[in-house]
Amino acid sequence: MDEAVVEAAARTPVDDDLPFDVFAKRCPSRGTLEHVTGRWGGLTLGALYEGSLRFNELRRRVDGVSEKMLSQTLHALERDGLVHREAQPTNPPRVDYELTPLGRDVAERLLGLIHLVEGRMPEVLAARERYDAAHD
Repeated sequence: MDEAVVEAAARTPVDDDLPFDVFAKRCPSRGTLEHVTGRWGGLTLGALYEGSLRFNELRRRVDGVSEKMLSQTLHALERDGLVHREAQPTNPPRVDYELTPLGRDVAERLLGLIHLVEGRMPEVLAARERYDAAHD
C-alpha cells in the first residue's frame, strides 16, 4: 500500500472503502492488532467471551495480570470498540465489562487459536525438548 494512503488513513475518519494494511508502519489497524493479540488483550477478550464480568472477577480469571495492566488493557479495548464498560450508579459503584458485537467476533477467532494451541501443546513441548537437547 502507498505510504501516503496509509498516512491519510491515520488522519481521516473511518471509511468502509478504505484499504487498511497492518503491515504498513502507520496503518491504524496495527495498534488494534497489538491490543487484541498482546498477552493481556487476548486473555481479556477470551475471558469476557464467557460473559459480563466485574473488574475483580476479570482480574481473577486472567491469572497473573496486575490491576494496572488490566485497567490499561480494558481502556484500549474499549477505545477500539471491542469492550463495553457499564458503570452502575450504586454504592459502592459497580462496573461491568462485556464484549461488543465486534469484540465477540474477534474473541471467537482468538478462542479458535487458543484452543488450537492448547490442543497441540504435547507437540510444542516435545519440540522444545528436542530444541533444548540440541542446543545445550
